[in-house]
Amino acid sequence: MNIDNIQFDAQGLVPAIVQDAKSKAVLTLAYMNEESLKKTLEIGETVFYSRSRQELWHKGETSGNTQEVRSIHYDCDQDALLVQVVPSGPACHRGDYSCFSEELTDSETKPKENRYQILDELQTVLADRKATLPEGSYTSTLFQEGVDRIAKKIGEEAGEVIIAAKNDDPEELALESADLLFHLLLILTDRQVPLDDVLDVLEKRHS
Repeated sequence: MNIDNIQFDAQGLVPAIVQDAKSKAVLTLAYMNEESLKKTLEIGETVFYSRSRQELWHKGETSGNTQEVRSIHYDCDQDALLVQVVPSGPACHRGDYSCFSEELTDSETKPKENRYQILDELQTVLADRKATLPEGSYTSTLFQEGVDRIAKKIGEEAGEVIIAAKNDDPEELALESADLLFHLLLILTDRQVPLDDVLDVLEKRHS
């Protein structure tokens, strides 16, 4: 990456959109100057410039919620960055997985252009649960119990799918298949394997 290509503003800053490389959720919007960008490239973790404190800020240096950088892209105008990371914890100072947890639009009524959007939304929710481990959450419990427990659930759900298929019960088969897909996404999240990797394998096999 040639930093000379980046168009910093009059204050010497460039906005950096931070995205979870696996769930594709947008985690936060921060700013970098030339020094923090160079530091980020050097250590492989996000380092921003704090406009309020006017100093470099290594994300997670005190909280432990660091962000491992997987890639950095700049836009067509060369004045904004997209930083894809693997977070080790919540991105927001409030303890939320993402700083973008509030919504202005009505997600219940707006049409979904992508019928598979629910898979992306589930990935985001599961990544949130793994990062924050909220009490009383079913998925938090499974993450805490570990891969063996999650794998056992997948085996159980696969068995339920087989039974529903053999019983020739379409409604039950759909319900049990949904449970199986959910737990499959859960174990992918736990093992930090993005669904995109699975889709890439299917595309390669198809071609």
